[in-house]
Parts: sequence; C-alpha cells; structure tokens
Amino acid sequence: MKLVYLIGLCILLTLPSRGQTAADRRAMLQILKQQTIDWNAGRVDQFMRAYWQSDSLTFVSKTGITYGYQPTLANYRKRYPTRESMGTLKFDVLQLDFLSPNVAHVIGRWHLTRPKIGDVGGHFSLLWRKVKKRWVIISDHTS
Repeated sequence: MKLVYLIGLCILLTLPSRGQTAADRRAMLQILKQQTIDWNAGRVDQFMRAYWQSDSLTFVSKTGITYGYQPTLANYRKRYPTRESMGTLKFDVLQLDFLSPNVAHVIGRWHLTRPKIGDVGGHFSLLWRKVKKRWVIISDHTS
C-alpha cells in the first residue's frame, strides 16, 4: 500500500500546476509570433502590446536598465526610427519554463535581417506574468 501511495505522489508531483497548460504555452508563443508580424510591418506600438503597461516593466540591454512601459517604447522608437533600421525580425524560442502557475520564463534568440545597414542579433530572456488572464512580458533582458 505504501508503494501505491508513493507512486501516486510521484505522479502528482510531475503533473503541471494549474495555469501551466498547453494553452498557456500556445498563448505566449502566439504573442511572440504576433510581435514578429507587427515588427516586420513597422508597427512598434503594436509590437509593444506584449509588454506590461506599467512603470514597473524592466528592460535590460547593453546600454543599461530602462524602467517603465513608455520609456521602453521611446527607446524602441529612438533605436529603430525607420523601416530600414527595423529590418526583418526572426525569433527562435530555445526554452519556455513555468516558474509558477502565473509566471513563466522564456529564453530565445533574435535576429534582424537588414540588407543595407547590416544584420544584428543576440539572445533574450523574458519574464512573463499572467495579469487579468493575459500573459504579458514584465521583464526583458536582451543582448
């Protein structure tokens, strides 16, 4: 009987917690897909919809830490002022882990194809939170 209890406990511990569903994973991947579509159409404002609209949003890059949604949007507009500078974005998700029912961590690679001014790319680490039943990026570390 103890063996049956132990096996049952092991099974319960390996099951995903509530909120960590295939639907949540698909939702985050769809958001990243939509970001790519918006970026490649030159729609920075729509690209930013994936981010938490809060002064507590953090964005870390080689130039430092930016706090807040509006300053992050302003930095994107400043750094990528033209369609040519924006190029064509491609994301590759390398890892997606749930840290709790309402928190996830995504690691990936990004690449901008920019024929006239040169390609750029790097890696990113995104911390996501489910806020009002919607997944949003609350912290972005891009290098």
